[in-house]
Amino acid sequence: METTKKGWRENKWIRGAIPALLLHCSIGTVYCWSIFSQEIAEYIGFSKGAVEWAFSLAIFFLGMSAAFLGNIVEKDIHKSSLIAAICFGLGMALTGVCIWYGGMHQHSVLALVGIYISYGFIMGIGLGTGYLSPVKTLMLWFKDKKGLATGLAVAGFGAAKAIASPIMQKMLTGLGENGIWKMFLILAAVYFVMMFIGHLLLKKPSDWHEPQAGEKKPGIMETIRTKPITNYIGIWLMFYINITCGLAIISQEKMIVKCIGLVGSVAIVSTISAIFNAVGRIGFSAWADKMKDRNTIYKLIFIISIALTVITIATNGIEKGNGNIVLCVIVLALIFMVNAGYGGGFSNVPTLLSDHYGMGSISAIHGITLSAWAFAGLTGNQMANFIVNKVGEFKPLLNDAGQTVIDHGKEILINPTGYQTVLYVTGALYMVALLLSMILVRKSNKQ
Repeated sequence: METTKKGWRENKWIRGAIPALLLHCSIGTVYCWSIFSQEIAEYIGFSKGAVEWAFSLAIFFLGMSAAFLGNIVEKDIHKSSLIAAICFGLGMALTGVCIWYGGMHQHSVLALVGIYISYGFIMGIGLGTGYLSPVKTLMLWFKDKKGLATGLAVAGFGAAKAIASPIMQKMLTGLGENGIWKMFLILAAVYFVMMFIGHLLLKKPSDWHEPQAGEKKPGIMETIRTKPITNYIGIWLMFYINITCGLAIISQEKMIVKCIGLVGSVAIVSTISAIFNAVGRIGFSAWADKMKDRNTIYKLIFIISIALTVITIATNGIEKGNGNIVLCVIVLALIFMVNAGYGGGFSNVPTLLSDHYGMGSISAIHGITLSAWAFAGLTGNQMANFIVNKVGEFKPLLNDAGQTVIDHGKEILINPTGYQTVLYVTGALYMVALLLSMILVRKSNKQ
């Protein structure tokens, strides 16, 4: 009996992988925001643009809470995973309450600010601590396949949208007129239970010794300075650029797909994109396990992204893709591979950092590095929206017969020149990231 108890207590799947998936599959639903943002805006009487800031704030505070609370994760994963469960569940529940209040009091600034605080700040803290908590634990349990292990967990974050989106859409329909705020309250309870179970199961291997109080442990900056500081700067910058470019293209994905004439296939393309995002997190990180220098994966991600961007620009695929199968395939290949590279960039960062700086302070260093995600969350979407609104002009989408395409009773307005210009900018940024990975980030044999 005692052996059986010890067996499950020291099982890497039960103590590492399953709790990681429970945590990441819960917090990853933050990317479902686009499913209900328009409904929230209409329900509380504000523009979609005003409501969108809640998502941007959630991503910002995800990165910043990871950066500032990384030391807590390092010292006590049980405390950090509990904070994650409480903050994520509470933030989601309070978002529902604020939406309910906004429905009762249309155009209420209090309701809008409440959503910013609940979904943006409180949930953001849950996102940051929840994202970090299982990562080091997984790498300790799966020492020989660190990339595969972290890839599986982070894939849960990426796949959460594909899993939860149809469920949320059915809930919005099934719960009736007040479904939007009721959905948040129901999901708050469900995700809290999932994360709390993950919190209870999560445990580091018994053979891993974490320095105790009074024991000398190198500080974060002391650890980072074991290599030239430019090495870490290079990692941070290429991570930031990869997220910024990914968000810029993903934020315009829906309209680009419509622009090439696939109006009726937007939902299908979105689901396939989410799958590529998740598969990229597992595939690229598992592939990196077999390489001497894990940074090679980033070089491959940037080279693939640059190549497909250049091909799309050279063929003018976005503007001429409507009705042209070859150009449609090129544009879709770009969208899918950018999603895969975006996900792969996330899953490889903790293992790349551990290869360079060891496992001792990896949670704290990974947390600081996630600040790149915070700033990219504020710049990626906004950069793309600015370009699309300032460059080119919007015009009705026409079908093969030259007639205006109608979707849900409204004509579709597209700006091919604007979308194409976004690719010029992201292509240039991917080239900068490639140079950074080649020049600043040094080779490191795995530890």
